[in-house]
Amino acid sequence: MQKTRLPRTLLLFFLFCFLMPFFSGACRAEAQTDEEKKLILLNWSDYIDPEILAEFKKRTGITVSEVYYETDEMRNEMLVNADGKGYDLVLSNGSSIASFVARGWLVPINEKEIDNLRFIDRRWREAFPEAEKYGVPYLWGTLGIGYRSDRLAEPVTSWMDLFRPDPALKNKILMIKDSRDLVGMALKALGHSANSIDPGQLDQAGELLLAQKPFVKSYSLYSLTEDSALVQGEALISMMYNGDALALREFNPAIRFVLPREGGNLWCDYFVLLRSSTKGQWARQFLNFIHEPTVMARLARFAYFATTNKEAEKLLPKEFLTDPVIYPSRESLLKSESYAQLPPRVTKKVNTIFNDVIH
Repeated sequence: MQKTRLPRTLLLFFLFCFLMPFFSGACRAEAQTDEEKKLILLNWSDYIDPEILAEFKKRTGITVSEVYYETDEMRNEMLVNADGKGYDLVLSNGSSIASFVARGWLVPINEKEIDNLRFIDRRWREAFPEAEKYGVPYLWGTLGIGYRSDRLAEPVTSWMDLFRPDPALKNKILMIKDSRDLVGMALKALGHSANSIDPGQLDQAGELLLAQKPFVKSYSLYSLTEDSALVQGEALISMMYNGDALALREFNPAIRFVLPREGGNLWCDYFVLLRSSTKGQWARQFLNFIHEPTVMARLARFAYFATTNKEAEKLLPKEFLTDPVIYPSRESLLKSESYAQLPPRVTKKVNTIFNDVIH
């Protein structure tokens, strides 16, 4: 029997139709792989050296893309609106970790996959509820007051220098737009705990903040550039994180920082991994890289904050380790407090005070 031979062009057509799904699937897989070589980190701005992120990408092929927030409360609101989705890693303050866990947003830290956790000071691993299980400590510091020493008649020593200011400071004050910071430090100024749940003490804090309001130029997060209001002299005193004052001093040497005699807020920031992320392995790879002692020492110097990594600390210069702005005295730290999670009724009252002040 004679076999019928198909024209070559027809054979090529059938072969193309047969193989096309495989080629397109391979292309999609390759595109997906390229797309997945990215971690999305919810973070403060100017908190990680871009050169460090570039080195991580060069070593691993993974890009870390940052989304910024201005306050802890803004970050929490962003996460609530997204139901804990849309990010792979989050830089969180320690006191928020327990609430994230309660919402089911976080996955526990797998210590076997982050070998460099062994370098972290145990003090910070255990500093906040759920932190040891769900958080990787980053940097720590204090909340106090930054000011222009060349424009104020007297050195700043107390929270009352900010909350009951000299008349000359009208419209020259910057305040961080965060309810715990505003109310908490007003409480400290009055001699109370920043975590007070006493209604009378909270009312006093609210009255103090309202009396200060006419002097405040802005409730927001200050800029860390040479255009900053404190650098330019448009503001003369500000609620401020210690390392940020040192960063601004690079632009104006007259900027000073004080941890007030009443004490301030003692904080530590943590990386947490979101349960919704499909890139946990890469996230853990990034966290292990971050805590290589040489890398962490560079990050501490970049941000002007104290490191939680004991081995990295050994690599830091003496002038950094002995700077009282970065490493406050034991006495100052004993007077300072970390924020605790407040009962719902107290949180509601704090939020009411905050809204009355900023609106």
